[in-house]
Amino acid sequence: MRISDADREQVAQVLHLAMSEGRITINELEERLTTVYAAKTVGDLKPVTADLPRSSTAIQPSASRALGLPDDRIGGHPGSGASIAVLSGASRKGSWVVPPQHNSFAFWGGAELDLRHARFAEKHSTITAVAIMGGIDIIVPDDINVDVTGIGFMGAFELEDRAGTPAAPPTAPTVKITGLAFWGGVVVKRKPRKRDTPELEA
Repeated sequence: MRISDADREQVAQVLHLAMSEGRITINELEERLTTVYAAKTVGDLKPVTADLPRSSTAIQPSASRALGLPDDRIGGHPGSGASIAVLSGASRKGSWVVPPQHNSFAFWGGAELDLRHARFAEKHSTITAVAIMGGIDIIVPDDINVDVTGIGFMGAFELEDRAGTPAAPPTAPTVKITGLAFWGGVVVKRKPRKRDTPELEA
């Protein structure tokens, strides 16, 4: 039987819970999530949770967040603390863990940070983005809170809301994005959460 995006998200929630309980590691979580988002049938999903408690499958992520319960995306070993693009490019995307502080720097280059499949080491994170004659694109999902306070000097430091949805609940992760754009641009794009297969960070 073919599965839906909702089915994949349900299994992903089970895996996140299992990691928070210490049943699987962050590396196992990433490996299993890759299988989940690539799955096409019920049979593809069964092996992913075969060794986990059946009771976990009763959890509905959207319902738990609406009730104000702790967000399942918070927790895990922090990922890279910097992304640097000097005459080149840099990216952080897929299933990675956003650290409490991440610094992104672009000089005559471009950097991209995509948080739509990310987890967050802590509830509050800060991304400091500095673009000098370069560009930094930061994509945030519409189900986290974002606060943009950067400065553009002969450049642009701005938020583009492409989701058009209400703000996320207070229990959701919050990301503050600050920094400087000098003869360059830092653009924060708020979009609906991705439903396709996430790419894993090395």
